[in-house]
Amino acid sequence: MITIEQFQAVQLRVATITAAAAHPNADRLVVLQVDLGDEQRQIVAGIRAHYVPEALVGRQIVVVANLEPVKLRGVESQGMLLAASEGGRLTLVRPDEIIGAGAVVR
Repeated sequence: MITIEQFQAVQLRVATITAAAAHPNADRLVVLQVDLGDEQRQIVAGIRAHYVPEALVGRQIVVVANLEPVKLRGVESQGMLLAASEGGRLTLVRPDEIIGAGAVVR
């Protein structure tokens, strides 16, 4: 269990995917360029078995915006997208309607 204060420290924001490509060094990873309203970021996500990279362009997703950057197979990831999984199926967490990039998720 975490406290409400710990949860409030996590910055969830809506991002619009502006570009997506297969990771050059990993079969399961996709490299996404996302618009967070006030900035552009790159996110590496393990969703390639479930999504064709090119089909992701234009979609909105929910991301954790305040993670420290990490390198995944040599490519920097500057956040994490949220997805739900069940029984081998994966689906992206995204807003029900189009909303401005960078909108805060509460």
